[in-house]
Amino acid sequence: MDTTATGPTFRDATESDVDALVALIESAYRGDASRAGWTTEADILEGQRTDPEGVRGVIKSADSRLLTVEMDGRVVACCQLEHRGDHAYFGMFAVSPAFQGAGLGKVIIAEAERAARETWGARAMHMTVISVRNDLIAWYERRGYRRTGEMSPFPYGDERFGIPQRADLQFELLVKELG
Repeated sequence: MDTTATGPTFRDATESDVDALVALIESAYRGDASRAGWTTEADILEGQRTDPEGVRGVIKSADSRLLTVEMDGRVVACCQLEHRGDHAYFGMFAVSPAFQGAGLGKVIIAEAERAARETWGARAMHMTVISVRNDLIAWYERRGYRRTGEMSPFPYGDERFGIPQRADLQFELLVKELG
């Protein structure tokens, strides 16, 4: 992370952010550009991670927010927060590869947790992570999330979520009590 930049600012995404957010999410997870960061999924999934319709759907949903993070006027990260009763769902988390590994992700997840508590009174945060992403799961565990062992299937055959390069992909539910 560039230490000369001002600190991150947070705001809700708007329709005018869709293209920048799709590019950000793709750069963090797919293709050779994603290999500059540590969150790449390029070895397990090809194709797209999201599309404009998916991002627009999160922005327009009454029960969700797409928290957008800017530094020096540039979108550098985002995450989805969705109200689901007594808990919030955390998803679509992406940090530009140029800003990974310097602590920005920790700041964002802390802000997301705060926002879920204050906006919706959420008592817990839920997320799903591809179960073979051991480094990523360990990162979330260091942030207080626990593995539940509850698995859900990867949407094989639906290229909106990518083209799997292995047959053992599934999602694991991680949970953190927000207290």
